[in-house]
Amino acid sequence: MLEEDGGLDRASTLEHSAPGWRHGLSNERRARFEMGQVVDHQIFGYRGVIYDVDPTFQQSEEWYETVARSRPPKDRPWYHVLPDGAAHTTYVAERNLEPATEPTPVHHPLVEEIFEGFDGTMYHLRRAAD
Repeated sequence: MLEEDGGLDRASTLEHSAPGWRHGLSNERRARFEMGQVVDHQIFGYRGVIYDVDPTFQQSEEWYETVARSRPPKDRPWYHVLPDGAAHTTYVAERNLEPATEPTPVHHPLVEEIFEGFDGTMYHLRRAAD
């Protein structure tokens, strides 16, 4: 399992984000990155798009002890990321992300379910059904 990058399966990710992918909107005001932003992982070198933001670490203590080997701070934002060219999701500490040097489209099976478009720099969240 990758450090600070434990993959989450689709079902658990969507359940964690219930009632949709938008619960982090109010949290991103304090976060360095925002939903829809394309980012680069500093340790593992992959590119991805943020689809949710937690204001602080929200996984179990067991997950943290097993996966987060460099012990990033729990009191800072953590991000749910769709990695480019993969089908899993990742949960990443803020300190391990940087804005993408080349914010190009991310290829992931959930991109079209969560976002309605990419403007060349950012993805835009789908609007909630009325």
